[in-house]
Amino acid sequence: MKNYIKADEWNIVEEGFDPQLNKISESLFSIGNGRMGQRANFEEDYTGETLQGNYVAGVYYPDKTRVGWWKNGYPEYFAKVLNATNWIGIHIQIDGETLDLNTAEVSDFKRVLNMKEGTLSRSFTARLKSGKLLKVTSVRFCSIVDDEVAALHYRLTALNFQAQMCITSFIDGDVKNQDSNYDEKFWEEVAQQQESNTDYLVLRTKKTEFEVCTASRTSIFKNEQLQELSPIAKAKYLAQNASFTLSQNESIDLYKIVANVSSLNYDKSDLLNAAKESMLNAAEKGFEQLKKEQAMAWAQKWEEGDIVIEGDVSAQQAIRFNIFQLNQTYTGKDARLNIGPKGFTGEKYGGSTYWDTEAYCIPFYLSVAPQEVAKNLLVYRYKHLDRAIENAAKLGFNNGAALYPMVTMNGEECHNEWEITFEEIHRNGAIAFAIFNYVRYTGDDGYLATYGLEVLIGIARFWKQRVNWSAEKNKFVMLGVTGPNEYENNINNNWYTNKLAAWCLTYTMEVSGQLKVQAPEQYLKILEKTKLEESIEFNDWTAVASQMYYPYHEGEQVFLQQDGFMDKEQILVKDLPADQRPLNQKWSWDRILRSCYIKQADVLQGMYFFEEEFDLETLRRNFNFYESRTVHESSLSPCVHSILAAKLNDEEKAYEFYLRTARLDLDDYNNDTEDGLHITSMAGTWMSVVEGFAGMRVRDGKLSFQPFLPKNWAAFSFTIGFRGIQLKVQINESELIIRNHSSESLELRVFEQFYAIPPGEKAIAYKGSLV
Repeated sequence: MKNYIKADEWNIVEEGFDPQLNKISESLFSIGNGRMGQRANFEEDYTGETLQGNYVAGVYYPDKTRVGWWKNGYPEYFAKVLNATNWIGIHIQIDGETLDLNTAEVSDFKRVLNMKEGTLSRSFTARLKSGKLLKVTSVRFCSIVDDEVAALHYRLTALNFQAQMCITSFIDGDVKNQDSNYDEKFWEEVAQQQESNTDYLVLRTKKTEFEVCTASRTSIFKNEQLQELSPIAKAKYLAQNASFTLSQNESIDLYKIVANVSSLNYDKSDLLNAAKESMLNAAEKGFEQLKKEQAMAWAQKWEEGDIVIEGDVSAQQAIRFNIFQLNQTYTGKDARLNIGPKGFTGEKYGGSTYWDTEAYCIPFYLSVAPQEVAKNLLVYRYKHLDRAIENAAKLGFNNGAALYPMVTMNGEECHNEWEITFEEIHRNGAIAFAIFNYVRYTGDDGYLATYGLEVLIGIARFWKQRVNWSAEKNKFVMLGVTGPNEYENNINNNWYTNKLAAWCLTYTMEVSGQLKVQAPEQYLKILEKTKLEESIEFNDWTAVASQMYYPYHEGEQVFLQQDGFMDKEQILVKDLPADQRPLNQKWSWDRILRSCYIKQADVLQGMYFFEEEFDLETLRRNFNFYESRTVHESSLSPCVHSILAAKLNDEEKAYEFYLRTARLDLDDYNNDTEDGLHITSMAGTWMSVVEGFAGMRVRDGKLSFQPFLPKNWAAFSFTIGFRGIQLKVQINESELIIRNHSSESLELRVFEQFYAIPPGEKAIAYKGSLV
């Protein structure tokens, strides 16, 4: 675990340059705006260890799969978000000597991610091998106001020399992905153009034929005097160059305004013109105006979704870092886009969509963003329904059964690990639950008629075909699956998967009955489109849901994770030697599969989803049993345990698990932050505070709270939106204060009692009594 990030409420601060930590910092200081993003690579040359990363949302490549042998149903490719044109590049030579932090002596190094205003800044002093001493400061950001635009200001000052300077500001499309399976480069040049001090580079991806135009306008000032630039052009590379003499204590200022536009949003024939227009609009504003607008836009985001923690700077920094990165990753403006587990911060997991979105991210965006943001995450899946039906058909399912992919960019499965692609089918249930969760929170029943029911029918048909009748058990069973606990493969009757399947069948019939009454015309259209045979299919679904088999252990009185779980040697985590962990780095896969150890919440994930069905004693027995066997070697695990521990009034464990997820990346807890941040688990951190410590739930269409205050905190507060009403919730040692900042009254529940809060007023709860 690392501990080099300085504690600060609004900033991520690194002081001093350690090359061994650089790739970690490149991840931590990443910036983005939902449309594009980049790792915190240096602008100037750096020959040390680095992972270059510039990404454009929705642009991917189907990298050919590498497997030792092939099986029917294997996807032919693994889709990858692509490392795109590097637009920050600045090559600096001083009397022919290159500025390179890997070879220079670096002092006074400081890197700051300003989360309040959405900027990345850096400063340092460098002594070159020649003895020349110079100071550099830089600021850059990806605009969340103009999401095709990014900007950079780079200043260099000569401290002890006079020398001939040569500065080259470039955009470079000759890049490759570190995770390329065959070391292939994925971009081909389409066109390039240079006008005055502006460069335009159009590249096309192989196979998928996405096109991206990167436009870059460079202005260089020496002592506030604009310098003349000379263009440079090579294959996939354009630059603007300036040469001049720089004397001691003189400075140069380089401004770079960039636009990235893609064929996702423009016709290819108009791409260059679109880039020019976007660039022109940004250039007219200029760097300072763009930066001012960026700060104002981020202020609005924090107004809508900040969490304030009093008395613990480290915790405050951590939760804001998580919220900041989530807001940088997804804005909800485009239903074709989704959330990769690493966002715009690295290449691991291919930047593709997983079930993380539905299980972990939906609750965050429901509460802190306009309703359309979460809705677009669900519309993304609706638009992929035909592909989900195709995916199921490839595996032998029929009649419109839909199996959503475990990993995807365009709705087609692109993951080739057998235990993931073919067995981890619980992702279907997470998508169905997200529909339920969205409607429960927003009250938007219209979504079900427009989009939701079609998806539910496809998923329900899959579950019906995926089970089979067991004459021995006299129940329906589900064989050969992998649950959320990926330290178990190809097992039978995973409790969580069976539970989700049965619930989904019942919920789909409930929604059908609801729409039949409330939206009969739309319902008839859905029947016709899906060819749903109500009487036959509903009878089948009812039989499966009512006769599903759930493994249970009478002795422990817990739901068994799967058949045969108690056949394993039951050695608890507390009795596992510390030098044996993490298991995924110390043990063979065979040994892991034969152990009782759990990678992440599995049975407990289901109990989190459906907690209303279980009394506290049932929840406590299962929590104690499975928590003691869980090694939390998934970033998605601690938050679920934190929320359930809070539900059980185990405040110590709730806070312990919160800490494990909140600073997971900031402290490089799992020694993997250099690959990119754990974006989707960051939503779990938010859930740990709001659903865990504040005890927020939606019950019967109303918000409810049952909070506690972590003993390390003096107080905490947060802002949420609920059905068009904005609430500020504050919790301290003795009271819960809820302010209604909207024009409508809101009825809610606090400690099991219902109360109404008029517009513009507040309610205060003291140990269960509201006044």
